[in-house]
Amino acid sequence: MTQSSECESSDFNINKLASNYSNKKNTLEKNTSIEMDKMSQELISSIKVSKENQIDAVNNRFPCCVVWTPLPIITWFLPFIGHMGICYTNGVIRDFAGPYFVSEDRMGFGIPTRYWRLSVDKIPFVQNKRETWDRAVKEASEEYKKRMHNLFCDNCHSHVAYALNLMNYDNSSSWNMVKLCFLMFFKGSFVNFGGFMKTWLPFMLIIGTITLIKSSFF
Repeated sequence: MTQSSECESSDFNINKLASNYSNKKNTLEKNTSIEMDKMSQELISSIKVSKENQIDAVNNRFPCCVVWTPLPIITWFLPFIGHMGICYTNGVIRDFAGPYFVSEDRMGFGIPTRYWRLSVDKIPFVQNKRETWDRAVKEASEEYKKRMHNLFCDNCHSHVAYALNLMNYDNSSSWNMVKLCFLMFFKGSFVNFGGFMKTWLPFMLIIGTITLIKSSFF
């Protein structure tokens, strides 16, 4: 009886250990599967965000950028002055193109020739920075739909500055058209060589013509 009881007890312990091992194995596999799914989702999300952040000049998509294009005649003589817009995080452009009108996805004076890339990470005190950026651009655009365009006081640069002030970009609420004008001139990148030529060729031709006339008469 004693040997039989010991055998039964031993079998019970073995079965119990096997059951515990099987349960732990299943739990481990389940946890591993959950972690792998989580990592996969994070990777897909990261790739999606990375793709959304890519500049696509062919389709005029400039995520989180301030964009710029020349103004006829004015930019020919003053290359630092042009038309400005600001883009959503998906790259769609909004620009104050005229009285009570803010265009979307099509700049009022042609496709961008320059862009200045900003970062949502410079928006302070909020968790969802991309949503804050988009909301500020939208609110600024809705506000400027109610405004008369003034070339000297309240223009496309002012619209961009209003959006940046709403989001408190770079912990600043003192963005203005003069500041943006010079920051774009010194920090902006050309979209391509064609953008460079479109910006500077008229100015260089004017300077060359003036120089030629001056040398001919003097």
